[in-house]
Amino acid sequence: MTDEQKNESVPDGKEADKPLEKDGEPISDYDKALALVKRREEATKGENEVLDRKEKLAANSMLGGTSGGAVEPKPEEKVSDTEYADKFMKGEVNPMKEDDISIN
Repeated sequence: MTDEQKNESVPDGKEADKPLEKDGEPISDYDKALALVKRREEATKGENEVLDRKEKLAANSMLGGTSGGAVEPKPEEKVSDTEYADKFMKGEVNPMKEDDISIN
């Protein structure tokens, strides 16, 4: 192997064989572990926030009655002219009710 192959550089410009340094001193394993723990805690915090939002969304959809799928309005049933006339004569239908007009 040549020297160029041993000291391959990392994309950020640091060489792979050199230890990471902080203020001119090598970083200890404890500091590395501490940094990893902090990064993991931040990632877990973000995951927990997303999980909380999903739980609230599921609870709201259950309370709203939409958890079983799409809620579609019931279609109005079509009434033929003769059926409508029969209901009108029986008093079951009052087309003038919206205008507060009584036929009695």
